[in-house]
Amino acid sequence: MINGILNVYKEAGYTSHDVVAKLRGICRQKKIGHTGTLDPDAVGVLPVCLGNATRLCDMLTDKSKEYEAVLLLGKVTDTQDISGKVLEEHPVLMEEEQAVEAVLSFLGSYEQIPPMYSALKVNGKKLYELARAGKEVERAGRPVEIHRIDILSVALPEITFRVACSKGTYIRTLCHDIGRKLGCGGTMKSLKRTRVGTFAIDDALPLGELEKLAAEGRLEEYVIPADAMFPELPCLTIRDSFRRLLENGNSFYSNQVREELEAVDGIRVKVYDTEGRFYGIYAFSDEKGRYQPVKMFL
Repeated sequence: MINGILNVYKEAGYTSHDVVAKLRGICRQKKIGHTGTLDPDAVGVLPVCLGNATRLCDMLTDKSKEYEAVLLLGKVTDTQDISGKVLEEHPVLMEEEQAVEAVLSFLGSYEQIPPMYSALKVNGKKLYELARAGKEVERAGRPVEIHRIDILSVALPEITFRVACSKGTYIRTLCHDIGRKLGCGGTMKSLKRTRVGTFAIDDALPLGELEKLAAEGRLEEYVIPADAMFPELPCLTIRDSFRRLLENGNSFYSNQVREELEAVDGIRVKVYDTEGRFYGIYAFSDEKGRYQPVKMFL
């Protein structure tokens, strides 16, 4: 079984689920999970976890993300992107400077109302299922953070921009909200995800390339090990006589490892055996006086 993460370039027309299904065939294993949905029309970075690295899926979903988007002003659609049904059309009469100012005004925190066409659940039902049935329900606003916006080009009614944002941010909703602020409406024309945490688009590989590498027996050369996701954490090596503690997912004491490290309450560490095998992330507890497991990768 392959254990680790692949930086996949998701092409248009595939759902994130499609990518996982295709990779199950390429890798010849079932234990695979993606780290955050991309709409079928969107392209770009989709980290996919394999084997024991699927334990990372929730952690990678929390990472900040970066996108390049094209906002089309003057149209409002039911899906908030160009694939949806046009609900409104308005002339785009503002000056370029006013349009740019509206885009940049969303820097920082704001309450974003999730779109009806999304996988979020309300009372156990996915919103997109309700939307397809012609129903609209009230959605609570959620705080999101827009860390950075760079205007790449302006040719009204289109504005191309790059945005870095927190998890849970819908870029098509951002486009919709910008259009609403300008009074003419707006929808997302295209979307490319260029980064998820440390995963960049320049290193992402499309499914066709991954399939070719697998056929050549070279796929594992491009698999990123789970412990590489925690470069900031110090490493500890358990002594051979205590390795069974890790194998059973148990806690351990400072005198049971090779290295000398100040045991500060809450400090997190990567833990290995003497052969260099990565077992998991542990955190030191002052109350317990020992390192407790946080996330195991056995």
